[in-house]
Amino acid sequence: MSELEAFISKENTYIFQTFLVIFLALIVDLIQKRVFRGLAKKAEETKNKWDDAILSSIPRPLSLIVWVSSIAFSAEIFQKETGAVIFEAFQPLRNASVIASLAWFLVLSIKKTEKNYLVSEKSYDPTTIDAISKLARISTAIAAALMILQTLGLSISGVLAFGGVGGIAIGFAAKDLLSNFFGGLFIYLDRPFAVGDWVRSPDREIEGTIEQIGWRVTRIRTFDKRPLYIPNSVFSQIAVENPSRMSNRRIKETIGIRYDDVSKMETIINQVKEMLKDHTDIDTEKTLIVNFDCFAPSSLDFFIYTFTKTTDWIKFHEVKQDVLLKIIHIIEKNGAEMAFPTSTLHFSNQELLKKQD
Repeated sequence: MSELEAFISKENTYIFQTFLVIFLALIVDLIQKRVFRGLAKKAEETKNKWDDAILSSIPRPLSLIVWVSSIAFSAEIFQKETGAVIFEAFQPLRNASVIASLAWFLVLSIKKTEKNYLVSEKSYDPTTIDAISKLARISTAIAAALMILQTLGLSISGVLAFGGVGGIAIGFAAKDLLSNFFGGLFIYLDRPFAVGDWVRSPDREIEGTIEQIGWRVTRIRTFDKRPLYIPNSVFSQIAVENPSRMSNRRIKETIGIRYDDVSKMETIINQVKEMLKDHTDIDTEKTLIVNFDCFAPSSLDFFIYTFTKTTDWIKFHEVKQDVLLKIIHIIEKNGAEMAFPTSTLHFSNQELLKKQD
């Protein structure tokens, strides 16, 4: 009898079977990784966003199932041959690992689907997609944890009862964390702003563009490019303006002409009003006012009150500049001049004579 035949004897058969199981697990793992990665690449060429997310999420969780199952099967072989009680623990661990792998697969699929929608679908609200994705992942993790506890022989009712008592203590200890969490939840539900919006608060020195809305904090990029991290609970205590959702931008300006040009005021006002009505970037369906306003100390003032069609900040200032320049041209065309602060001094004849003496 050769040495190999002696090794593969009845007494050592279980060792050979164990090595065979591990070798088969290695082969199966390599095959499934190659197959699913190839399918995932082909799925990326389709318009469907679910297939590539699912196929690309399979290899790693499935690999875990293959190896855990092979180890559990090998432990079962050893337990039958040796009678060691320790190997009996691998059975519930295998079941728990399978549940964990399925949960891992679902979490990966949800995350990759979220990424696909954010990249390819500009019509969807990123904040809503992010909120749905996070809620789905958290729900999956909680459900998997409860199932694993049940598989390991722990009573779920006891865990939930302990969680009810412990939840009160945790609530007091982490009230700030919970207030930020619920603040983030209300932001997702009420949607006062979304990623990319320009926001500001008259109550605090907060102004910038929303970059990320998390469960605990919201990140804002200020106009001087500084990141500003604000706890979500703060937004329930302050007023927030969202200029990004403006329907129009307002031009409200007061212009003064000299008192010497009082006879030309009515003509200037009428021409400015006609200019605004004919301007292609002014929304004439909104309020449009051009009126003589008041007798100022050094000028006769009239004001313009109108709205632009654009809400873009840069475009708005270009339109406003064009309107103001045209008003200057109208004033000059009528032979009038813009007023500037002046003071007129009056001296009586007696005061002039005294100064001459």
